Amino acid sequence: MTPTLALTLLLAVLIGVSLGLLGGGGSILTVPILAYVAGLPTKEAIAASLVVVGVTSAVGAVSHARAGRVRWRTGVSFGAAGMAGAFLGGLLGGHIPSTVLIAAFALMMIATSVAMLRGRRGAPAEEGPTREPSASRIVLEGLAVGLVTGLVGAGGGFLVVPALALLAGLPMPVAVGTSLVVIAMKSFAGLAGYLTSVSLDWALVGGVTLAAVLGSLLGARAAGHLPERALRTGFGVFVLAMGALVLVQELPGAAGAVVGGVVALLALLAAGCWMLVPSCPLRTDRPASHTPRGT
Repeated sequence: MTPTLALTLLLAVLIGVSLGLLGGGGSILTVPILAYVAGLPTKEAIAASLVVVGVTSAVGAVSHARAGRVRWRTGVSFGAAGMAGAFLGGLLGGHIPSTVLIAAFALMMIATSVAMLRGRRGAPAEEGPTREPSASRIVLEGLAVGLVTGLVGAGGGFLVVPALALLAGLPMPVAVGTSLVVIAMKSFAGLAGYLTSVSLDWALVGGVTLAAVLGSLLGARAAGHLPERALRTGFGVFVLAMGALVLVQELPGAAGAVVGGVVALLALLAAGCWMLVPSCPLRTDRPASHTPRGT
């Protein structure tokens, strides 16, 4: 085993840990690892990431289903719409220049990191009945999220989980479990689209997938013992740094340096706001305003 392959497999464990702990984030890590560590071309890295994330999500969904944390009707409906969008995204992605794809992926990383640092407001209650979302909203949301997933190999759990929580009012553990079903369905559909124009090193993909599955089992076991807020904050900072690095690597000359510098400055400002300012808009636990209301 070469040092590069060993490092790739070790980092692949982190992909699974992310999915096991947070219910998402796998593709955000997978594409850079496969592109910059394993040395795969961009389109092959995106296609391979869909295999890794799809299989790992499917394995994770089994354990969530056994624990009763999967809403099958909502998940399958959302996933079916997402599969159509992901297949279309995979078809389009095979014909878009690699630089455009990786730049779009970096922007998705930055947007995801901001969402993670900001957190979720008004999480649904853990108990109680929830309304079934309208079929049209499921189709539209599923198509949009699926298109992003298939096109750039990203936008899985961190788009699906909030969408499920907002549409159906699912409790967060159920939204996470259901999202894994959706992610698996969309990933395989996106892969089918990409395989019309790219070929994969299946031995490498299989090894990375196995390592990610093992990591997901470790992550699921640790999920109940680590504070979610700290995990999401640390992971958000890491993803933001990775997104800035990808932009610096891909954009030509001074443009890359300028964009990287701007992102780094924004990251420092965001970190300072989040840690030092109680009323920072990035904080979900900031003191609520108590504006008197007229009677």
